[in-house]
Amino acid sequence: MAGRETLEELVRLQGERVRGLKQQKASTEQIEEEVAKLLKLKAQLGPDEGKHKFVLKTPKGTRDYSPRQMAVREKVFDVIIGCFKRHGAEVIDTPVFELKVNDRRILDGLFAICGVPDTKFRTICSSVDKLDKMSWEEVKNEMVGEKGLAPEVADRIGDYVQQHGGVSLVEQLLQDPKLSQNKQALEGLGDLKLLFEYLTLFGVADKISFDLSLARGLDYYTGVIYEAVLLQPPAQAGEEPLGVGSVAAGGRYDGLVGMFDPKGRKVPCVGLSIGVERIFSIVEQRLEALEEKVRTTETQVLVASAQKKLLEERLKLVSELWDAGIKAELLYKKNPKLLNQLQYCEEAGIPLVAIIGEQELKDGVVKLRSVTSREEVDVRREDLVEEIKRRTSQPSCTC
Repeated sequence: MAGRETLEELVRLQGERVRGLKQQKASTEQIEEEVAKLLKLKAQLGPDEGKHKFVLKTPKGTRDYSPRQMAVREKVFDVIIGCFKRHGAEVIDTPVFELKVNDRRILDGLFAICGVPDTKFRTICSSVDKLDKMSWEEVKNEMVGEKGLAPEVADRIGDYVQQHGGVSLVEQLLQDPKLSQNKQALEGLGDLKLLFEYLTLFGVADKISFDLSLARGLDYYTGVIYEAVLLQPPAQAGEEPLGVGSVAAGGRYDGLVGMFDPKGRKVPCVGLSIGVERIFSIVEQRLEALEEKVRTTETQVLVASAQKKLLEERLKLVSELWDAGIKAELLYKKNPKLLNQLQYCEEAGIPLVAIIGEQELKDGVVKLRSVTSREEVDVRREDLVEEIKRRTSQPSCTC
């Protein structure tokens, strides 16, 4: 019992160390190393014969949703977003992503055939993981100068980890005379080949890069690992897209959950974490840097008036358009000038203006104006919805 009590105390102290590092905002690598140590200590505790139960608690302010609940939530959000768009809400563009994949078994096999001592696998793994931010020479210097790896071993690693490609690289490595003799590496390459077969069927294989430098420093990964990398469009035609960092990452960890199971059962798992705040920051920077005029709404028509005291009539008409599924707006001023209303359309990229005045109300028509050509035609009020749909060629939203 004394041994168990000692382990429990070590777990408590290690947990405090991890929390302290997080509060101090220490480096991700340092935190991950200490978390790995904590998990090892917990694993040594083993099952506790029911005396202490490990309970996964939902953090305050959050909850888990079943697939059925998520389907309902998505439907609700679709309706909400559709209504916002119909009333002129703005939506920002989604950035372009590339997914990098690798397999921890391939890396472990690679390190073994290159001559990395077992005790240095994880620390060399963390160095390799820096290749997206540092040159190979810098990474090699860290391996040799700081972590004591033999230079010739580092060179052999460099021959492999600087390679990236698709399924052709997987097939090439399956024929590698040394790597193909390692059981772990062979299993990882076989699974990656199968993964690329599925990706091809889904039509997304060209979005995935097999990158041997992708390492992910945590010990608990047991198979495929991946990162989503945000691509920056090239500044000039012909240039390669520039990577601006990982915005999501994860992998397979078949042994982690079993650590907390009293019976030690193996529970296959695959996880993903998304850097939402980083995505927000990158998108904001892109929008600020964008100099060209961009349409940010899906509004099909602006309801405008040519004279004063027609606010009620504008409200009636925009309500009719909303009820018919037309995405319409109006300026929420009592008596806006027609010129200001037309300028707003040009700035917001709204293609059509439905203008009403005293004469139009008497004749039962609406003057429909094309913002780009400035051409105006009278359309009977009962035909207005179909004419707007015809000109904008957008499906209606009935929400």
